[in-house]
Amino acid sequence: MQNLDEVMRIDFCTLDDECPYIKGQTCRMEYKFIKNCSFDLNNELVLRGWRRFGAYFSRPICQNCMDCLGYRVLVRDFHFSKSHKRVFKKNAQTKIILRKPQLTNEHLFLYDKYHEFMMIKKEWKFYRLNFRQYYNLYIDEANKYGYELDFYIDDKLVCVDLIDILEDGISSIYCFYDPDYNHLSLGKFSLLSEIKLAKMRQLKYIYLGYFVKKCQSLSYKADYTPNEILKRTSNLNESAFLWEKDDANRSKS
Repeated sequence: MQNLDEVMRIDFCTLDDECPYIKGQTCRMEYKFIKNCSFDLNNELVLRGWRRFGAYFSRPICQNCMDCLGYRVLVRDFHFSKSHKRVFKKNAQTKIILRKPQLTNEHLFLYDKYHEFMMIKKEWKFYRLNFRQYYNLYIDEANKYGYELDFYIDDKLVCVDLIDILEDGISSIYCFYDPDYNHLSLGKFSLLSEIKLAKMRQLKYIYLGYFVKKCQSLSYKADYTPNEILKRTSNLNESAFLWEKDDANRSKS
């Protein structure tokens, strides 16, 4: 595995700030800014519960709170339900392209449209991104592992699902879609498409970031089973914690 001393990196952490997941809670994040991160190092950090956005890797290091649980779906044992098959049927005419992350006017417009909608629907904070900011978050340092699934209807971009393809699975980074097409369940369709891609490539896991049982926006993850959870993240100089089998009922309790 690539040694951290061999790459350009900056380690830092935030001060306590408002938690984006649990109202009334504070959070603190640890970051690694890593240039030219190798395939193996990215894979190891994901296994330890870190999330990648551009060249930035992050994990929560909150005091007196361990509600952020790493969450991954066991692909080989996942079976598409009747409900999932209905989502596939609704999107029979949707065209999907797997390619390296793109930065276009169409991407940026769709990103803003989605977040304006979520600001109204779920009271998300809305930050309008410029081209440089979008590049830093979703394009930079894609290297050998960063991709996106683009979804088109009648040649119109309606959904973007950013992913890392790892040695053992797919790390789901971020997805946004056109709310005018809510009837197609594009959020579900994008994740089901990740699972289908992982099955085709004989990969074991879909890494879904963090599950927080008190956060409604993340509750959908418990519907994708069987799964495993990672109760604690770890740094590279620490012993890695093990992923444990879980189920939707336990996650929701």
